[in-house]
Amino acid sequence: MTVRRHRLLGCGDDRGSGTVLLLALVAVVLVVAALLGLLGSAQLGRGRAQTAADLGALAGASQVLAGQPGDPCPVAAEVVRRNGARLSSCTHEGAGVVTVRVVVRGAAGSATASARAGPASARR
Repeated sequence: MTVRRHRLLGCGDDRGSGTVLLLALVAVVLVVAALLGLLGSAQLGRGRAQTAADLGALAGASQVLAGQPGDPCPVAAEVVRRNGARLSSCTHEGAGVVTVRVVVRGAAGSATASARAGPASARR
């Protein structure tokens, strides 16, 4: 009698619950995949920014150390631009040392990086 009463009241009927659980699992997997995609995009932007900063600083320092006249920052800015970043600051510290800071815009926001290049004799 109690089994019949539960069925009449709708208790104990679990038909369709597997579908709901599967949809919940798919939703969780999609959210995790989206978050991993954003994390990967942020890492990629950070790597691009660091590469552009490193190459820009090296280009500027190379110009100074080669004895070429003029400010090394335009050369650094051009190298940074060609590597898909924007130069936010450039400083010629003297003794062949150049410091640059760059910004790269990406899907996950802006990534920044800085680099300092010069001869080993010009330690901080």
